[in-house]
Amino acid sequence: MSCPKCDGTMVERTHGRVRVHRCESCQGVFLDHADLGSLVEAENDWHANRSTDTARLPRITPDMPAPAPPSKARSYVDGLFQG
Repeated sequence: MSCPKCDGTMVERTHGRVRVHRCESCQGVFLDHADLGSLVEAENDWHANRSTDTARLPRITPDMPAPAPPSKARSYVDGLFQG
């Protein structure tokens, strides 16, 4: 399968019940209409089952080190682009 945007090679990846095609050249992400619906449902389910992360934000000062990158996915869709 070739990319509809740049004719690059498409790689298929399955994440849960969603099948996504990603272009290796332009990094474009393409999916079928049915998969889009599944992706929306999965994203809503992911957020519904999360507890509220309402930690108080610290006051930012110039001597503070940069924060570490997040260790877990921030959303269901975020998991598609990891690994």
